[in-house]
Amino acid sequence: MKNSVLLFRLLNALLFVSISLKTQAQDYQINFTGSGESSTVDSVKVENLTQCKSLHIVGNDILHLCANVGIRDLNSPEPKSLTIFPNPSQGACTLEFETSERGEISISLYSLDGKILFIKQEVIRRGYHSYLLSGISSGTSFIRVESGKYSSVEKLLCSKNSSAETAIKLSETTATPKKPVKLKSSHSIVDMQYTLGDILKFTGKSGTYRTIYMLVPTQSQTIDFIFTGCIDADNNSYPVVQIGTQLWMAENLKTTRYRNGDIIPKVTGNTAWGNLQSGAYCWYDNDSSANASVYGALYNWYTITDSRNMAPDGWHVPSEAEWTTLSTWLGGQNIAGGKLKDICSTLWNDPNTGATNETGFTALPGGYRFLNGTFNEIRNWAVWWSSTSSSSNEAHIRAAFNNGEDFGPDLADKKDGFSIRCIRD
Repeated sequence: MKNSVLLFRLLNALLFVSISLKTQAQDYQINFTGSGESSTVDSVKVENLTQCKSLHIVGNDILHLCANVGIRDLNSPEPKSLTIFPNPSQGACTLEFETSERGEISISLYSLDGKILFIKQEVIRRGYHSYLLSGISSGTSFIRVESGKYSSVEKLLCSKNSSAETAIKLSETTATPKKPVKLKSSHSIVDMQYTLGDILKFTGKSGTYRTIYMLVPTQSQTIDFIFTGCIDADNNSYPVVQIGTQLWMAENLKTTRYRNGDIIPKVTGNTAWGNLQSGAYCWYDNDSSANASVYGALYNWYTITDSRNMAPDGWHVPSEAEWTTLSTWLGGQNIAGGKLKDICSTLWNDPNTGATNETGFTALPGGYRFLNGTFNEIRNWAVWWSSTSSSSNEAHIRAAFNNGEDFGPDLADKKDGFSIRCIRD
């Protein structure tokens, strides 16, 4: 008996701590808009680069970032089929939902910009529950009922202000519903767990446009994806990302044509590659199925200087000075490589030193083709051309490596084959 009493007190203490921590934890809501060459957002891919987790949501959904507090709920009843009536209301309404077992429940009222207006947390028993919500302000808000990993959300419209103080009160719990329950097929608010300081990568899509936005959340906010076209002569569309004052492609180039539609010669033989003094490309190991979509193509330097231009319209191959601007913005060449390297894929060989991808550049190790035609260092090196010549035989390059954070300048033979990232004109 004594042990039972002690266990009961311990469980109540843990439940109290869980409720207290949840109340103190800061949650944020992220909305999405589009501008530039498109004003609509079709979908958003959300990646937590710190936890290496991701989800896809519809562009008009609201992302609810739920702060981790380190203690799991003792009970996780599922709030099912949340209904609100009347909706629109005139300052008061009734909420109804079902829970399948006894446990802690949280009912929150959010403003349109994500601010928590009111929250009620208590332990309820299994059944169908009716709550009276009063003191609602005019306009649009959201009701969220949650417990553990389960949540239901509904939009609430109010046609006039109420003079009463906001309150939520349980009015009835029954074993069976009083009326047919409306089922939901989707939610307008999507939950994602996060920890303060996590780096989030948002990729907004609108038709063929894709724009990346990087964020370490500190508040509720609206993300504006500035959509900019980046389409090559093969009609490949590339995601773009703003880093400092520069707008970069966020994938390696893979075009097989110049802007005017002329074919860039694909050269597979080692001897033929080594004898070239004109533009050409290849896929690593001459294997397009394994490497084209992931790493893009490898080009010799002569492709860059061909008057037919191989960059997407409105874009160009960066100069050495533009690469230097990028590395300087990121804190210098000794650490810039880590901030550019992808972190969550398994494409980089260990140790992938210092990788954070906090820029959204998502550098991948596509290796290179030496001037004698041999292929080297895939999964270890990511190497890009600059448009800046050093001599009749050499030009400037930049590289990131799996075993370091360096991103310093170097020189290479113009017959070598490297990746290309373009920058906006």
